[in-house]
Amino acid sequence: MGLALAFVWLLLARAAHAGEEFPPFLPGASEFPPDVRSEIISVWTDYTLTRGVDGRPARAPLEIYRLFVDNPDVTAAASRHLGLTKYRVEPVGPDQFAADDGEGAKGTYRVLVQDDRRRIMLTRGSHEGAILGRIGGVSLTILSFELRAGADGPPEVAQRVETFVRIDSPVAAFLARLLLPLFSGYADRKIAETFNVTARVSEWAAREPAAFCAWLAGSDGLPARRDVFSPACR
Repeated sequence: MGLALAFVWLLLARAAHAGEEFPPFLPGASEFPPDVRSEIISVWTDYTLTRGVDGRPARAPLEIYRLFVDNPDVTAAASRHLGLTKYRVEPVGPDQFAADDGEGAKGTYRVLVQDDRRRIMLTRGSHEGAILGRIGGVSLTILSFELRAGADGPPEVAQRVETFVRIDSPVAAFLARLLLPLFSGYADRKIAETFNVTARVSEWAAREPAAFCAWLAGSDGLPARRDVFSPACR
């Protein structure tokens, strides 16, 4: 679900970064195709803003939470079923997804890194608004997660998101820098809200596995994902 949070920042910004050419949290530049490498460098050397936000913890087993992180099309469909969002996500290639939040933001993202406690995503997309029209941008997003002791008993999955965004339009970027001090709290809430959807859907699957598995079995367009979710449907 990394797409929607990236687009929150297409209207809000901070001063650009001037540092090393390639992000230290990614493998070497030679590990990526030229077009992907170029997009990464364009964000990292000239991003409009960066922000870090803690999401609400997911009260679900880590392996189930990771299933929803790695299968965002299922997460989006489940969130619509539960009445949480209007998100629609479709796989378009290995570790690549197209997404539409149903409220003007759409685009594609690619998962660059998958390890035990982290996912790093590169997003290219746009937001269509009534005031500023269409605003495009590129983002690098780091989702970090780990299992920790729960405040009231069972373990829970802590989530943190850090994002770097470059807005394509210089005018929109300028306006965003002006607005950020006024709307930073709102933007933080929107970022957390995006990943809270993953937490809530994974909690539903953990709390009511029979209901989740029955829904998944009857869902059109998700047959390829049913075997992937067998750990949640034992």
